Amino acid sequence: MKKFLALFTVILFLSSCSDYQKALKSEDVAVKFASATKMYEAKKYGKAIRLFEQIAPAYKGKPSAEKMFYMYSQSLYKTEQYYLAGYQFESFAASYPKSEKIEEASFLGAKSFTFLSPVYSLDQTDTNKAIDKLQTYIDTYSEGQNLAEANTLVKKLREKLEMKAYENAKIYNTISDYKAAMVAFDNFMINYPGTVYKEKALFYKLDSAYSLAINSIPSKMKERLENAKTAYTSLIKYKADSQYKSKADEMLARIEKDLQQFSK
Repeated sequence: MKKFLALFTVILFLSSCSDYQKALKSEDVAVKFASATKMYEAKKYGKAIRLFEQIAPAYKGKPSAEKMFYMYSQSLYKTEQYYLAGYQFESFAASYPKSEKIEEASFLGAKSFTFLSPVYSLDQTDTNKAIDKLQTYIDTYSEGQNLAEANTLVKKLREKLEMKAYENAKIYNTISDYKAAMVAFDNFMINYPGTVYKEKALFYKLDSAYSLAINSIPSKMKERLENAKTAYTSLIKYKADSQYKSKADEMLARIEKDLQQFSK
């Protein structure tokens, strides 16, 4: 019995492969569509894509085009071809605005671009694009079934941009461009007022102001020391028990000592 079932399975497999190969070579778009649908339903998305690609140009305007382009978009998404999937879902939504699948297509089209978002250290053009597309979905479908996930994705993408902005500001401190660091940290805290990096940003602004002050020429030192003292106050006011308090206190002691020369 087991041998019979195994043989039957092999025969079905070979028959399926044969039908698929025939469909690929066929000039009949209906045959290709039927085979592509069969491959799609069997979750053989790669094979389905090959057939969809063959018939897509000729299928626009046909009664079954909506179903075909939906399956084509889904197949690309399932095989992680996110750039193409995003494009196809957007094209689907634009072409079939009354489709019952339009909300899903709009969401998956936007979501596809989230997979193109790179690590925070790289250029974030695709991250901003993903946020814009997800926000469009959120604004359009304020009670959509994918709303919660869309908001979660936007939050994660914005956190990536926040981290990128913080690290960019910190780079100036690392390379000892202290003037630029102070400006960058100020801009960072203005753009991200509720940032989780605020304590760190305040400390590295202090560190930058301190380093700039103690290495200044005499004519600029007093003003820069006072700026550094203000930066210390901002840090401690924000968080009195800051993890950086010990280092900050050491800086303050040096600042106040150096300021004494200007009070004589």
